[in-house]
Amino acid sequence: MHWTSAIVFPALLALGAAQQQRPLSEANHSGSSQHASADAPSYRGEVLQLLESLVSIPSISGEENEVGSFLVDFLKHQGFKVDIQFVPPPNDKPDVPDRFNILAWHGDRKSNYKTLVTSHIDTVPPHIPWEIEKGHVSKDTVIKGRGTTDAKGSVTAQLVAVNHLLSTNKHVNPEDIILLFVVSEETSGDGMRAFSDSLKHMNPPLSFDSAIFGEPTENKLACGHKGALFCTAEAKGKDAHSGYPELGKSANELMIRAMNKILDADLGYSPLFGKTTFNVGRFDGGVASNVVPAKAWVDISARVAVGSEKEGQNDVRKKIYDILQETDPEAFTLNCSHGYGPYESNCDVEGFEQIVVNYGTDIPNLEGDYVRYLYGPGSILVAHGDHEYVTVGDLEKAVEDYQKLILHTLGQ
Repeated sequence: MHWTSAIVFPALLALGAAQQQRPLSEANHSGSSQHASADAPSYRGEVLQLLESLVSIPSISGEENEVGSFLVDFLKHQGFKVDIQFVPPPNDKPDVPDRFNILAWHGDRKSNYKTLVTSHIDTVPPHIPWEIEKGHVSKDTVIKGRGTTDAKGSVTAQLVAVNHLLSTNKHVNPEDIILLFVVSEETSGDGMRAFSDSLKHMNPPLSFDSAIFGEPTENKLACGHKGALFCTAEAKGKDAHSGYPELGKSANELMIRAMNKILDADLGYSPLFGKTTFNVGRFDGGVASNVVPAKAWVDISARVAVGSEKEGQNDVRKKIYDILQETDPEAFTLNCSHGYGPYESNCDVEGFEQIVVNYGTDIPNLEGDYVRYLYGPGSILVAHGDHEYVTVGDLEKAVEDYQKLILHTLGQ
């Protein structure tokens, strides 16, 4: 990975007051009438135009070239200096056009910034076109499309917030803020990891005191998110005619019994993050209904609520492994691709509701000693589905809140 320009880039607070995320039917959505106003903010048109442009450009993970090029042009037009960092294509898409992270700043590039503002520009499939609710645009107007919530809504609100803040607040030094937009958050996190790794080799070095991550948090400030663990478990048995099951050993039966034990097990609990949850995402095994299966495997994941940031997933992995061994020590193997423990973020900022979320972010992929914040418009509960949406009120509140967060990180 490299940057294209000639320039080479060089105590969390108490969290107990946060609320757990709830189904939308049980929660007051941030686009409700409580945020309604007869007067549209001066930047409403900019918000709608920018979000429409971003959502209208397909950018499924691995295919972010076009939306990245749009953002580069947009940032340059807004007066930012821009550089890009190429990220290798994913293994399953070796022939896609070049994809890249985007770094933007004002003035001469410095070695230290007070605030990094960041989000991701990739989405999950499939692409869903932009669509805005017909009629007079108000704060309750619904905007549909892939990325409206996760996370092009955050990208839009961050950009408008920074531009509006710099144009209206003479006490803010534009050279204290740096922007970063990355690829591949929805899959492997390659984009943020590439940026994080590059920090070690920049000359002069690049550092920042705080980082504001944009993800859908229902317009609340997140106190953190659960960790994650992703594994494949395999069971080996012995095939036989299904009429004589005693002559074989059913790998499917072993797997079913083991998964049932894991689903009923206590995989760990913490007061902040709640219960560690477990999901059997894919189950396969056997060759035919009349053959005792000799092999079965499952793709599983856990949302980790316990342990340290770097090692918490290992506690959960051991509990899963022990249950597999208790079921049949000779039959099972467990291979885990990656994982991490729960991550806390700073949520002690005046004027913000608090929340804890269960999904993962790029926070674990960005190494360094900095204070982290997690905030964004919309709800994860509608992201990744065919009904993904955000409201105009969500977006406008996010613009205001991002400005508050930036001012907080700047000490103002």
